[in-house]
Amino acid sequence: MLMKELFSKKAESKVPSFGKDLGGAEKRKKLRRIEIKTRKLSNQIFSGSYHSAFKGKGISFSEVREYQFGDDVRMIDWNVTARNNRPFIKVFEEERELTVMLLIDVSQSSFFGTQSDFKNHIIAEISAVLAFSAINNNDKVGVIFFSDVIEKFIPPKKGKTHILRIISEIYDFHPKSNGTNIKEALRYFNNVVKKKCIAFLISDFMNAGYKDALSIAARKHDLLGLHVYDEREAQLPDIGLMKVVDAETNTELWVDTSNKQLRDQYAKAFVERVAQTKSMFGKSGAQLQSINTEDNYVVALMNMFKKRESRR
Repeated sequence: MLMKELFSKKAESKVPSFGKDLGGAEKRKKLRRIEIKTRKLSNQIFSGSYHSAFKGKGISFSEVREYQFGDDVRMIDWNVTARNNRPFIKVFEEERELTVMLLIDVSQSSFFGTQSDFKNHIIAEISAVLAFSAINNNDKVGVIFFSDVIEKFIPPKKGKTHILRIISEIYDFHPKSNGTNIKEALRYFNNVVKKKCIAFLISDFMNAGYKDALSIAARKHDLLGLHVYDEREAQLPDIGLMKVVDAETNTELWVDTSNKQLRDQYAKAFVERVAQTKSMFGKSGAQLQSINTEDNYVVALMNMFKKRESRR
């Protein structure tokens, strides 16, 4: 019974909201720093990989643009390349019609971190990089913030102003509810986004009961899950008695971490939960990538893009 309770607990929140209230000038400086960092990552690292992973062959020719790392070399326009002494590729109309949706978990379990960053900070930065990658490829971007309710829906649009609004919301969002309901997020997503899109479901996936909704979303859309977790959710430290608090229900539990059997069972339960989640995604036709808050998420995302490209 103790182990069952322990595995259901989510660690205590250290910050009260997804972002902190800032004054106007300070907020603008912060968003500018975020924009520079995430745009640089997007431009230098993700543009080619994102393009290769998500762009189709197209239906009708639209224009040419400069070659980016990761582009399909079969799309190179050799005549334009010869005239300009640098590579250009052909762009087709279908490539300009993608919509990217970010489904972002803002439940209280994301406000946790024992290493260098909170989970919600990593989730926010990944979301910003994906948004800039999409907009750099002329795609529409929309967002659904969810806890155990739909907190906010930003319909997909193009343009820098729209992206900066999204980035501001991601880093400044204050959820009204504490819990997690992935099923409701996917149900809402399936209802409001009618046209097929690329969807990133970004969460710690500390929830159950969304298998059917996941299958429906994966059949209708191109769905990718990003599982963000903290090291202490995978391994308990040996530090004696430790109070564990569920950030979503405020339930408290004292745990004796000096008990090796308990630590081993805790680690095993985490591995099994992640394996079950990945299996569920795989069976639905979706893809799942786990990212430790201490990992280089750039590498993790690029590996995910490469796996996706190899499956096409």
